[in-house]
Amino acid sequence: MTEVTLTEWNQFLTNFPNTHLLQMGEWGELKKDFGWKPVRLVSGNVGVQILFRRLPLGFTIAYMPKPVDSGQWTVDSEAFWREVDTICKKNRAIFLKIEPDAWDSEFRILHSAFRISPHNIQPPRTIIINIKDSEEDILARMKPKCRYNIRLAEKKGVTVRAWDDIATFHEMMTVTGGRDNFGVHSKEYYQRAYELFHPKGTCELLVAEYEGKPLASLMVFANAKRAWYVYGASNNEERNRMPTYLLQWEAIRWAKARGCEEYDLWGVPDENEETLEANFETRHDGLWGVYRFKRGFGGQLKRAAQALDRVYNPLLYWAYVKFIGNRA
Repeated sequence: MTEVTLTEWNQFLTNFPNTHLLQMGEWGELKKDFGWKPVRLVSGNVGVQILFRRLPLGFTIAYMPKPVDSGQWTVDSEAFWREVDTICKKNRAIFLKIEPDAWDSEFRILHSAFRISPHNIQPPRTIIINIKDSEEDILARMKPKCRYNIRLAEKKGVTVRAWDDIATFHEMMTVTGGRDNFGVHSKEYYQRAYELFHPKGTCELLVAEYEGKPLASLMVFANAKRAWYVYGASNNEERNRMPTYLLQWEAIRWAKARGCEEYDLWGVPDENEETLEANFETRHDGLWGVYRFKRGFGGQLKRAAQALDRVYNPLLYWAYVKFIGNRA
């Protein structure tokens, strides 16, 4: 298995056009600028992008997010995993965390070398909107209140357009993070993401405005048949005009126009549907604050396969899980 360049990796991915956002070469480049080291391995029709994060004393953790479906999970792929293990050990990884690009109901572990991880890095549960059908059909599947709010925003003079003001977007993210109690990346992080993905046509920054004043914004990503709503923000002005609803609808329309068939709302509380529906009106902590909004768009609640860990240093892995991992 050969370690390849960014250009060679992107060429390899042409064989897998529906690759997840987190395996795209640009995502590795984004993470490289903010504390991770991407390593890309290819052998024939098998390949993977692994990210390494440095820990004290020269150790690292290795992370394989949403690897392409190229046979890695089969029992007869020992050669592949030996190469992965060699690279991980070369980089002094305590363990390799793998988040399969599969749904929990569809995924089966076929090898005893993997153990179920006690935690995920990405939110495991999400809402997927089917956007293959007409816009009228997509709207018809939404909750009535959501459809109403989209139309209300239009009636109240909210407009949506493409944007490139990362500084103001970051200010909105900071306001939203403080209001909803979640972490926010630096302005430079969002700027770099935009610079890497937007020229390829795989990312758009949209803004909802009223009388020229920005009210809400989001960054949406797309590749082949899939789109992901990853970053979204709003300030505290004119919220009665429901700008976030029209903004999300226009992002869905953007993804549909690019040929996407599903739209991933990227993260809701990791609970079953009965629990979510019973509690979303009273809970606002963590991802509960966004579930009420996201549920309105009529998607299907799905859970990703649980993360797996491949351990190289059992003692340090135990310490990581106990003292660090649950806060990651």
